Amino acid sequence: MTGTVAVIGGGAWGTALACAARRAGSNVRLWARSADSANAIANGTNPSRLPGIALQGDILAGSNLKACTAGADALILAVPAQVLRVVARDLAPLLTDNVPVAIAAKGIERESLKRMTEVLAEECPMARACVLSGPNFAGEVAKGLPAAVTLAADDATVSEAIQTLIASGSLRAYLSDDPVGVEVCGAVKNVIAVAAGISTGRGLGENARAALVSRGLAEMMRLVTALGGKAETVMGLAGAGDLILTAMSATSRNTSFGIAIGEGRSVQSVLAGRKAVTEGYWTTGAVTRLAADAGIEMPIATAVDAILSGKIDVDEAARMLMERPATSEIW
Repeated sequence: MTGTVAVIGGGAWGTALACAARRAGSNVRLWARSADSANAIANGTNPSRLPGIALQGDILAGSNLKACTAGADALILAVPAQVLRVVARDLAPLLTDNVPVAIAAKGIERESLKRMTEVLAEECPMARACVLSGPNFAGEVAKGLPAAVTLAADDATVSEAIQTLIASGSLRAYLSDDPVGVEVCGAVKNVIAVAAGISTGRGLGENARAALVSRGLAEMMRLVTALGGKAETVMGLAGAGDLILTAMSATSRNTSFGIAIGEGRSVQSVLAGRKAVTEGYWTTGAVTRLAADAGIEMPIATAVDAILSGKIDVDEAARMLMERPATSEIW
């Protein structure tokens, strides 16, 4: 039976997920903060975020949050991590009890150090949360190219409900019972991707980038397990899969941001020239604070944080990482 999905967020990822849900046969309503963006999406384009891509037809888009969510069978939250709380607060009076909500934002709230499911639980306690993550570039999903996501929830009926509404011949959705692990992977992979980009921009070579990605997985696993997630999640779509895609492509927002920093540009000049949010920049400090609180070492994430906050330069960070005490390769 056809259901109705409300997608909250008119950026590249929200638009792509709206296309995926429509392709799966669901009725789709999309909310964008900007009326101009909503009008463009309703007319089959998103020129500012997905230029040159024809969107799936019959997506109803608007800037009225109440109209978008009314009677929806499920919601997909595809807004930046640092604004999710504000949007969730606006959604709270509009949601019916027990509505499934898939969170597609990847990050840790900077002030509270809370994961996105924790933020949603505080603002919308009536919602049943599911985490949507995986190795995907929005443009490819919007075009209908083959892709896969992970849907993670403590309650399998929630992830199954979302799976029914978005999965199709071009988007395969795998289920997981480890939302903590999937969320932490999604946050940390952006930080490691920034590190890989910095290495590339500084001309440190392919060997260095491969080492950063591999050891970045080790740091990801430490934080996942320290916070109660499962080690095996790190080796799946939401962990290794997403990190490989993000860190190995210069078109990734986080990697390209890192490349610019490695080339010598200032953090603020790079951010000022971007329309889309670079989640790795906003998440790095929160990840390193979580690691400190958990009593674990994340030297790559710590080095990225020090670079972005202006405490050390790239060359000093590289030297510090290479001169760390010798140890065995343990996860």
